[in-house]
Amino acid sequence: MAEQDVTVGQLLLAEYQTIKDEQKARIGFRDNLLYVTLTVVAAVIAAAAQAKQASMLLALPPVCVVLGWTYLVNDQKISAIGAYVRSELAPKLAELAKPGGGVQAFGWEIAHRGDTRRGSRKAVQLAVDLLAFCGVPLAALVVFWASGGSGLLVALSGLEALAVGGLASQVVWYANGA
Repeated sequence: MAEQDVTVGQLLLAEYQTIKDEQKARIGFRDNLLYVTLTVVAAVIAAAAQAKQASMLLALPPVCVVLGWTYLVNDQKISAIGAYVRSELAPKLAELAKPGGGVQAFGWEIAHRGDTRRGSRKAVQLAVDLLAFCGVPLAALVVFWASGGSGLLVALSGLEALAVGGLASQVVWYANGA
């Protein structure tokens, strides 16, 4: 074997570093989506209040659905990377490090999931996600409906409500499966 040849262990470690870099970037992007959502919500509410036009609140559901879906997809990919490290990379590296077992590679990937408060944190995060991406746009729709909007806008708001409901079901479904 020539000196420049790459070992299987080196390839696995390079893959680990690459996907952990992707995971880190996705975490930053995902977390910033909450701030973007809060900023957009505040701007739309302020504009609607200043103009005294409840119909402007109809901008919130599509924006929140798009941002919420993007958040959800990134969150799922973050979890998938962790699962891949736990189920694929860690066992392969452990076997290379000590044939026959006894070595645990990337222990943090498993250890942090055993925290006794993990369930309560996931429940709170689910509530935050539902509030930010689904509760706020539904509240905007209720305010619009209470203002007595016109027929076409009411029909549009009904479609928006369906989209928000669809997102809410996906948020809950992904939270239960992760």
